[in-house]
Amino acid sequence: GKGLNHMEKRIAICPGSFDPITKGHLDIIRRAANLFDEVIVLIMVNYTKTNTAFTAAERVEMARRVTADIPNVRVDYYAGLLADYARQQGACTLVKGLRAVTDFEYEFQMALTNKKLYPNLETLFLTTDIQYMYLSSSVVRQVASFGGDISEFVCPELLEDIQKRLAPAPGVLPNA
Repeated sequence: GKGLNHMEKRIAICPGSFDPITKGHLDIIRRAANLFDEVIVLIMVNYTKTNTAFTAAERVEMARRVTADIPNVRVDYYAGLLADYARQQGACTLVKGLRAVTDFEYEFQMALTNKKLYPNLETLFLTTDIQYMYLSSSVVRQVASFGGDISEFVCPELLEDIQKRLAPAPGVLPNA
């Protein structure tokens, strides 16, 4: 192959449903931003999770709010194949946070699939910071839906919006 053109920007994509975006996600995004020229936080449609707590537009807006201070990060939305989007954007790498062994099998399968669909695309796994090891969007949704304190899990500027959307109605049990 031809030598790397040093003017070429190295673009990474952090894909996910981000429903909602957590401090764990943000940790991975910040670390990716230190490794690449540009990072695209890509809000995706996950067809296995059809009923999201937040609309795509809301998830994009929340991700923009918490990444506003990171100059080489931008947020986008895509409903198609990740490999196609990566090709369109000229991205070289997908960056995924790995929490535990349970994430690995699924992520490994996805990485192999994306490599088949777009051979130039690498998947880079970053291990989650120990303090976010257990943290996921579903944990946030679950705790918030019972009126629990999620301030340790999400950025302060999103706290109120997330609580408003997910908090139980007074006197009503979730899914009663």
